[in-house]
Amino acid sequence: MAKEPRIVAELGRPETPEETAARKAENSRKHRANQTVINLVLALVASLAIVLVLVLVVVRPTQPPRAAIDYAAIAAQEQPGVDEPLASPTLPPEWTANAATLDTGTDDITTWSIGFITPAEQFIALRQGIDANPTWLANRLDKLTPTGTEMIDGVEWAVYDNRDSRDPGNLAYAMSSTSGSSRFALYGTAETAEFLALATALSADLDGTTE
Repeated sequence: MAKEPRIVAELGRPETPEETAARKAENSRKHRANQTVINLVLALVASLAIVLVLVLVVVRPTQPPRAAIDYAAIAAQEQPGVDEPLASPTLPPEWTANAATLDTGTDDITTWSIGFITPAEQFIALRQGIDANPTWLANRLDKLTPTGTEMIDGVEWAVYDNRDSRDPGNLAYAMSSTSGSSRFALYGTAETAEFLALATALSADLDGTTE
C-alpha cells in the first residue's frame, strides 16, 4: 500500500510532494551546516592541541655560552699599544672570562675591558679607563652615587650597592678605584664576596694612589 502523505499540522492537510521535497532539502541543508560548524570546531581544537604539544615537548634551541678566553694572553698582546699597565688579575681556575678587548671610544679614552664569569656563574665586568676623567667613570656606572667604601690591601674602593633598584640589570653592584692614570670600574650581578675577591686580586696590581 502507498504510504499516506505526511499531515502538516500548520496546514491541517497532507503536504504536497513539492512541500515534502522542500522540507527534506531544508533538513539536509541544516544538517550539513551543523556538520560544518562541528568540523570547524573539532579542527580548531585539534590544531590548538598540536600547538600545545609542540610548545611543551619540542626542545627550544638555546644560544651556547661564549667560550672562555685567555684574557692574560690578550692583555700581553695589547700591552705594547698603551703606556699604562693593563689589568690582568690572577684568579682561581673557577673564574673564567668570555671577553677581553682594548678599545678607544668617541671620547678618545682607551678602555681595557674584561668580562668575568664568577664561580657562582654570575657576571662582573672590569673596565680600566686609561687617562680617564670622572665623566668616563660616571658613564660606565650610569651616574650611580657611592653607597660606601672598602679598603682592600691598601687600596680604597668606592662601593655602589644598587640591588634595591627596580631593575638594576648589570649594575646591581659596582666598585671603583684609581691607580696611576687609570680609573677602574667593576660592576655586575655577582654577590659582594665575589666582587671583593676580584678587587683583592686586582689590588695586587694597583698602587693605591689617587689623582
